[in-house]
Amino acid sequence: MKKKTLTILILVVIGSVLFGCSDSSSGKDEDTLTIYTARSESLNNAVIPKFEEDTGIKVEIVVAGTGELVTRVESEKNNPMGDILWAADETMLSSKKELFEQYISPEDENMIPEFRNKSGYFSPAFADPTVFIVNENIIGDIKMEGFEDLLNPELKGKISFGDPTASSSAFQSLAAMLYAMGDGDPMSDEAWDFVEKFIANLDGKIAGSSGQVHKGVADGEYPVGLTWEDPVVQYEINGAPVSVVFPAEGAIFPGESVQIIKDAKNMENAKKFVDYVLSEKIQNLVGSELTVRPLRDGVELADYMVPTEDIKLAKNYDEAWVSESKDKITEKFTEVLERSMD
Repeated sequence: MKKKTLTILILVVIGSVLFGCSDSSSGKDEDTLTIYTARSESLNNAVIPKFEEDTGIKVEIVVAGTGELVTRVESEKNNPMGDILWAADETMLSSKKELFEQYISPEDENMIPEFRNKSGYFSPAFADPTVFIVNENIIGDIKMEGFEDLLNPELKGKISFGDPTASSSAFQSLAAMLYAMGDGDPMSDEAWDFVEKFIANLDGKIAGSSGQVHKGVADGEYPVGLTWEDPVVQYEINGAPVSVVFPAEGAIFPGESVQIIKDAKNMENAKKFVDYVLSEKIQNLVGSELTVRPLRDGVELADYMVPTEDIKLAKNYDEAWVSESKDKITEKFTEVLERSMD
């Protein structure tokens, strides 16, 4: 009896050890993935449930603002709890490459050449280009086709624009302006001469947030504003008297990227998610149903979106350079702004 009892105990102990080793050695569930996302609810809902359905991988999501999520990734770098950061772009993250895993998806070669993963870390998937939002009810006969039109004296004090030192959309609009009006050289005298004239035409009016910019135009407070494409198209769909205008001199497409967190516990599943987001299926789905712009070559777009081939891109736009030079650009903008107020 004692011998039988001892044998049972040994088997129980062996089973426990084997189970414990298996669990601790993997440190993960092979069918799970944790995504930190700051993307819109509509984009998350369009992509993540379909990924689960098509792959059998259960996704746990943590939704928060971009800054909060990046801080979280930094604080967890010695023991990452997330696998994917679906937020921000190379402009914001290039100085933090050490937080991410190098991975170029096999789908990358199918993306529009300008938006392929050139860094090795960040995979541009969608874009929210810089545009003008124009209120058709109050713009009247004022031409609004490009940056040059923003200097029209009739628009003095009537342009909705955010603070580039605090608003990402205002900063990207400024970057687009610099590249376009500097003929591809954002730090040229020509570019900053234009910015100085533009600031003068703002007449001291700068919005407190990016949301105030497009809302101010949609509500009829301003005839024109500088913002992202996504909210303008949403207003159009909902019947607001506004239109989206891509600047004739050139727009920029900051690539909203997806990246794998360094030493992710579910590394293979993370790679599958990057591949999935860049896939023809998902790119076409988002292009035909949502208001963000897919970056896969030849993707189908809804009829309410301006065809990508009809949009002129700013010459020489370099997302990595913009990221590295953000402080320099905002400092110079502040100098010009303060000088205009003297």
